[in-house]
Amino acid sequence: YSAGQFFFEYLVVVSLKKMPDGHYEPKISYQFPKRENLLKGQKEEEERLLQAIPLFCFPDGNNWAPVAEFTSETFSFVLTNVDGSRKIGYCRRLLPAGRGTRLPEVFCIISCLGCFGLFSKILDEVEKRRQISMAVIYPFMQGLRESPFPAPGKTVTIKSFIPESGTELIKLTRPVDAHLEHVEFQALLQRLSPQLILHIFASAVLERRLIFLAEELSVLSQCIHAVAALLYPFTWAHTYIPVVPECLLDTVCCPTPFMVGIQMPSPPQPAIINGPPRKTPLTTAHSHGARQGRVLQRSVALQVGDEEEILPAKLQNEVLTSLNRHNSNNNVQTSEQVNALVSEAFVQFFVRIVGHYASHIKWGKNGQGTFQERAFCKAVASKTNRKFVKKFVKTNMFSLFIEEAEKSRIPQEAYFQQKIAEYHEQKKHRR
Repeated sequence: YSAGQFFFEYLVVVSLKKMPDGHYEPKISYQFPKRENLLKGQKEEEERLLQAIPLFCFPDGNNWAPVAEFTSETFSFVLTNVDGSRKIGYCRRLLPAGRGTRLPEVFCIISCLGCFGLFSKILDEVEKRRQISMAVIYPFMQGLRESPFPAPGKTVTIKSFIPESGTELIKLTRPVDAHLEHVEFQALLQRLSPQLILHIFASAVLERRLIFLAEELSVLSQCIHAVAALLYPFTWAHTYIPVVPECLLDTVCCPTPFMVGIQMPSPPQPAIINGPPRKTPLTTAHSHGARQGRVLQRSVALQVGDEEEILPAKLQNEVLTSLNRHNSNNNVQTSEQVNALVSEAFVQFFVRIVGHYASHIKWGKNGQGTFQERAFCKAVASKTNRKFVKKFVKTNMFSLFIEEAEKSRIPQEAYFQQKIAEYHEQKKHRR
């Protein structure tokens, strides 16, 4: 994401409105900034976006009632535009300050930028101001909107005035590693065993259909973003809905690959699990917290049965060792350290499997590259690795990665290139 972009496009407040039948329906009660002077095409696109937002802010249906207590929760969703571009909704569901029973509301920031940690911090500030007055939120958001999105590792400072507290300086720092700025691997490690994480990764790599089930929206969105991030430097190119609104569950019944999250206790409909005749197998990861003591249980609802054999055994064991080492490490680690450790294990997997791709792109005089797929597969010395690579090269995510690589001799994904160079350097020293 280029630095200097707007932090966000909109802040919308979604409130629950009582309908004649007694049910509550989510509706946008405030939008900032209001957009005027839009062209017809832009207006239609924006109306589509604004219609979808309330459903994703309250994906758990309309069975709400006023409550006296409610623990704030943070989650995010992804909306895919007609042109394939994605917008992210960062949400904080909270109970406004007051006495007696009242309804939760959602503050949702719509942005093209993927940086979960940064937007969580912004939502902390929004919530702090909401407990004082709605009026204090907008000057802060205006200040944010006028500030450029920082480059990786850089900080932007927002000045904000709060009655009785005076002017505050809020520092927002973007992580140095841009590929880890939308992820929290700790959430995944706390809820699923390393073995199960590897099975999910293997299913995702072959672009199967994945359904995640969890009670809490925050857990659901964190875990699904984490699984998508394990695929770096590749990108999940199919249907991707971290939290599917209850009323849209039917749309998941498609034979193409998808990665979706469904909030429990809403049971996954039989049509989703059994689905239409399916070309792609299905993996369902299920994590739920017991009400008392918040004990997290680990289980998997439905797998194909070949997950153990998808990845080459030697490389699979190396990743597993890294994950188990993290789990048994009693040192208290920051989320940045956990992210770096987990990411490194999976990046190394791809370095070993496809790190030689650049030497199999043949460059024409016009500066256009052509990928030599047969030679690339043949160059993999290990038989088991080659068997996996032959399947992996047929995936959409690999094709898209290679399409980008064929456009320019300057490699994409600098971090991945750096890891490939380090690996080759280590091999030289070993020799």
